[in-house]
Amino acid sequence: MKKYFRRSSGRLRLPPPPAILILIYLGLIILGALVLWTPLANRTGISLSDAFFTSTSAVTVTGLVVVDTGSVFTLFGQAVIAILIQLGGLGLMTFAVLVLSALGIPVGMPQRIILREDLNQSSVHNITTLVKMILKIAIMVELIGAILLCIVFVPDYGWGQGIWQAVFHSISAFNNAGFGLSPDSLTRWVSDPIINIVIPALFILGGIGFIVIADIWEKRTWHGLSLHSKLMLVGSLILILWAWLTFALLEWNNPGTLGQLGTTSARLWASWFQAVSPRTAGFNTIDYANVHESTALMTMTLMLVGGGSTSTAGGIKVTTLIVLILATVAFFRRSKNLHAFGRSMGSEEVFKVMALTTMSILLVLFGIFVMSISHDGEFIDLAFEVTSAFGTVGLSRGATAELDGIGRAMIILVMFLGRVGPLTLGFFLATQSVPRVRYPEGKIYLG
Repeated sequence: MKKYFRRSSGRLRLPPPPAILILIYLGLIILGALVLWTPLANRTGISLSDAFFTSTSAVTVTGLVVVDTGSVFTLFGQAVIAILIQLGGLGLMTFAVLVLSALGIPVGMPQRIILREDLNQSSVHNITTLVKMILKIAIMVELIGAILLCIVFVPDYGWGQGIWQAVFHSISAFNNAGFGLSPDSLTRWVSDPIINIVIPALFILGGIGFIVIADIWEKRTWHGLSLHSKLMLVGSLILILWAWLTFALLEWNNPGTLGQLGTTSARLWASWFQAVSPRTAGFNTIDYANVHESTALMTMTLMLVGGGSTSTAGGIKVTTLIVLILATVAFFRRSKNLHAFGRSMGSEEVFKVMALTTMSILLVLFGIFVMSISHDGEFIDLAFEVTSAFGTVGLSRGATAELDGIGRAMIILVMFLGRVGPLTLGFFLATQSVPRVRYPEGKIYLG
């Protein structure tokens, strides 16, 4: 650790921003676990392991649970989980900057650099403006979502509990957390139009990225949008339509999923919800334990891709997938440049995408490998669980509650790394200096 704590002019140098970011998230998880462990937060005296798993899942906005959130935790405990979701989803440094600004304390360069890492930005330019915009968008969208969800929850639960159900689900959906207060998630509202419109709208807005939302709000014309916004919108639309059609085709006559729904409209609503939810939202209106293995593999693909940069979503991100596809097309066309919507992308973006994808795949494979050693259950269930944890999705085929100590530890690690980002870990481990030595080119044979 001496590498990161060198003395400079008699003062102790802080660790690099990615390391500080990891420590901040880890500190919040530990604090959240200790609070959830207290009798004030839970009704059944859960173990510290259960509390730590729940806190990690909330801070990383994943949604995987080992105990039922609605019945095990008190109103105070549920409020703590909602706060952890909000802090983890929007970013801890976002709230820190808000507090500093409210107190009139200037935000220095060290804080801006940490915030840049937290928001996955390449520059500190206008970073505080971005923070204020994120908070405004979050509060406005979550408030509107809660009001609309009251139309469903208040008649079912009464005013007090109904309003809290609406607020909790609005926060959970916008932050792509997937935490619900019912043991079967949202399956009882599988054909309800309001649930099938409001909940997906919340996690699509939260997962598409705050930069895209701000860009749309400011430009309001397709031609004025940035390249990032255009790629996100087009890529998200294609993924949603493809997943919607594929899920419907694969599960239409499955008696355990869509086949048990009586009407065509109910099947279409369920297909729509399951098509958009795997992109890190984690809610479900059907039981994923009953889907075909082909559907599970498709869902795992969606979970791995995730949402957009500077969003509440996880995964490798939609733009990463698009750049990979564009680089592949450019290779077969013998082109050295990547083009999209009249703009070009440099090799730096390609290298970053390759690093992110490689580390993500290795992390998921390592997680599946460890899980398969300590568990002899269905392989597809274990792979589904690990992929869900990495994408901070929260969908499960029922394996979460059956995990032993090693399995829980592995899922916690994958959830944590899936949230702080494989590249953050890469930056933490990598050298900070640019190599000055250049070597002559060598010949290797590929393929």
